[in-house]
Amino acid sequence: MSAPGPAPARIWVDADACPGPIKEILFRAAERARVPVVLVANQWLRTPASPHVRAIQVQGGPDAADDAIVAHVAAGDLVVTQDIPLAARVLERGAQAIDPRGQPYSPDSIAERLSIRDFMDDLRGAGVQTGGPAAFHARDRQAFAGQLDRWLARRR
Repeated sequence: MSAPGPAPARIWVDADACPGPIKEILFRAAERARVPVVLVANQWLRTPASPHVRAIQVQGGPDAADDAIVAHVAAGDLVVTQDIPLAARVLERGAQAIDPRGQPYSPDSIAERLSIRDFMDDLRGAGVQTGGPAAFHARDRQAFAGQLDRWLARRR
């Protein structure tokens, strides 16, 4: 009898702030590629009836979903998040991470992205109006779908 192989790679979604069109892309990919997609949020989420998609509702503060993802993520998994500190944590665990606009996080870029995030937080804390994120466009969906397709192709 042979030992079981490694668990299949999963896609973890920091779902509280994930745009609806990105969730839809992930739901379709889960069916097409038969890859497990796990949405983690502080609130109840509607998901399609699929053996490949599930949602986990966590209780607690703003980092409860992040902590749940980090506790379960494995090397080779993909995490979809806008949260730069969460991306840094999952990269340390050997997972890959991309934001909903299709920008990959990497060990080479994460320190700079954390620095910029902290600087912007300091500005906002000092009362400087920094504006919000740019509007979400079709090109963002396309960039995300392209990055997702590349990740799916690598896992085959």
